[in-house]
Amino acid sequence: MDDSMILHHYESSPYAEKIRLMFGYTHSSWCSLISPAWPPRPNIDPLSGGYRRIPIAQRGADIFCDTALIAQEIAIANTNPSLDPYRTSGAALELMRHAESEAFFAAITSVPTLSLLGTLLKGFGPLGAYRFIKDRSGFLKGGTSKPKAAADSKGIMGDLFETLENMLATQSWIDGDAPGIADFAVYHPIWLHLSCSGNLPPAASKTRDWYESVSQFGHGERHEITQDQAFDAARGANPRALPASEALDDLELGQFIEIRPTDYGVVPVTGTLAAVTRERVILARKTERFGDLHVHFPRSGYALKAAIES
Repeated sequence: MDDSMILHHYESSPYAEKIRLMFGYTHSSWCSLISPAWPPRPNIDPLSGGYRRIPIAQRGADIFCDTALIAQEIAIANTNPSLDPYRTSGAALELMRHAESEAFFAAITSVPTLSLLGTLLKGFGPLGAYRFIKDRSGFLKGGTSKPKAAADSKGIMGDLFETLENMLATQSWIDGDAPGIADFAVYHPIWLHLSCSGNLPPAASKTRDWYESVSQFGHGERHEITQDQAFDAARGANPRALPASEALDDLELGQFIEIRPTDYGVVPVTGTLAAVTRERVILARKTERFGDLHVHFPRSGYALKAAIES
């Protein structure tokens, strides 16, 4: 294996589709490792320490949690700042944040229940659909995200489509004349909505053209690998050099901590605080199977606190 990014994902994951399309846009060569749609995930859990969400990206002994950081890694690797979510601003940033919060859940809850159930049965089968629903029913427990009722969700999707249509009336892409991270971030909840038997508004011609343009990027040069190959990549590498750290008021570098998302999927991961920058938190995990691993998390949207090492 070369130094290509490994993406731990499953095919119907909307956040994974966001990243796969970014690989297509950048003509990237990448490694695909299909993961279970619900925990346990034996290909991911030993590397990340039990991070609940998916997808996760890997480069050797560095593990990247959350698509914000995965997108930033793609932006850096391709010297393309427009793909970095931390360099986006203005109306594009506002729409991106809306798409990945309220609109993401509205993309599902705005679809009739029977249509949604049919999609799950088709994708996972009866037992798989049951397991998926059971798993996701507890996904929001303890977090700050609260999906709206069906009627409100339809309004949220309508507002998203109207805003997008108005924005695309004067430009080809959300942030101007070239694709950027906002296009992929807004695309993926719409992709989810359509995958669950939702529809685009009949009058949204600009949105329809834009959606087709993003779809045509494809997924780049994809190579399927095995769990053993991903584990060998972690075992055979050292984590990359750490960035300079900022100070935290209540935690110190080298301290054993836990970190968890605050909105949903709030399962904590523990490790030693190795670095903190304006954008990310890096935990060092010492493992018997792989040696030292560095697990990267966004700083925004995640809570840190001291923990007791067991």
